[in-house]
Amino acid sequence: MDTENVNLERKLETIERDFLNIEKKMSDPAVAVNPKELQSLGKKRAQLEPVVEKFRSYRAARRSIAEAAELQRSGDSDMEALADEEIERLTPLIETFETELRHLLLPKDPNDEKSVIVEVRAGTGGEEAALFASDLYRMYNRFCERQRWRIEVLDANGTGIGGYREIIFRVDSEGAYSKLKFESGVHRVQRVPATEASGRIHTSAATVAVLPEVDDVEVDIRPEDLKIDTYRSSGAGGQHVNMTDSAVRITHLPSGIVVTCQDERSQIKNRARAMTYLKTKLYDAELRKQTSEQASERRGQIGSGDRSERIRTYNYPQNRITDHRINATLYKLDAYLDGDIYEMIDAMTLAEQTERLLSLET
Repeated sequence: MDTENVNLERKLETIERDFLNIEKKMSDPAVAVNPKELQSLGKKRAQLEPVVEKFRSYRAARRSIAEAAELQRSGDSDMEALADEEIERLTPLIETFETELRHLLLPKDPNDEKSVIVEVRAGTGGEEAALFASDLYRMYNRFCERQRWRIEVLDANGTGIGGYREIIFRVDSEGAYSKLKFESGVHRVQRVPATEASGRIHTSAATVAVLPEVDDVEVDIRPEDLKIDTYRSSGAGGQHVNMTDSAVRITHLPSGIVVTCQDERSQIKNRARAMTYLKTKLYDAELRKQTSEQASERRGQIGSGDRSERIRTYNYPQNRITDHRINATLYKLDAYLDGDIYEMIDAMTLAEQTERLLSLET
């Protein structure tokens, strides 16, 4: 075994020991009566389990190869032939296990397990852009339904014919950021608008921002830095909503960031959601600042994540979706807009992992 693989195995053995220690602690009666500690240990165990299971399969395969190598020297031609077949079968499997384990050992994005707040805004293209923003919202909504994730609309600014100038919603699920983070950027659509009599193809755009939701401990906001206004909701919700000052607007004075929430009939609930949104916006601003400061000359192939960067084109005449960051093209536009976006997410995840592996090697 070469030095690189020896180091890999030592690291995996350490992880397995940590995993066994966590399981031992979880079986301790003193821990069993402490829900918070038990939950924390359970989360750590869940993170390590895929690595440990893969390592055990890898180790078992290596052991089988070693045993087969012994049989090759047995002097029994039949046994030697069986050993040759076993080694031939297991050698490529070992290489696969090693590649998969290196991917599993890559440092995780600390935000991957978080819920998210998604902002979808119409860009260039007028009413057609607003309709496209509505299509994107429906696409994410359908994807979340498939995942059995819960969506809460925080704020929406609709048009009269079903479009959205802006819609902001929260996706409440562990791991939502890991799946949706690649959606940030400019989405471009090429199609014939319903209002176009001549059949000419128009190009419109919408921007998407995916923000990891933060815990209270991650963002400290001073009450004196906030300006809070209430007003009557202009959104859906019935007569009661529009007759009361239930909508909330919070301005963070030092940064100038403004957030609103008017989806709930209760001003208290809207205020709580607006505060969550504000913390997420402030965290995102700081995250983007740090990323910018740490950026090197070498840019990743999945792009910068800047929401001014064109990332994807939806071409209706060709039934095509193209992601420009990884030059990936799918011909399944109807299914894609109905929430079947898994293939693109998998391609983006693989591209990110490949780029991070290359970064570690250089």
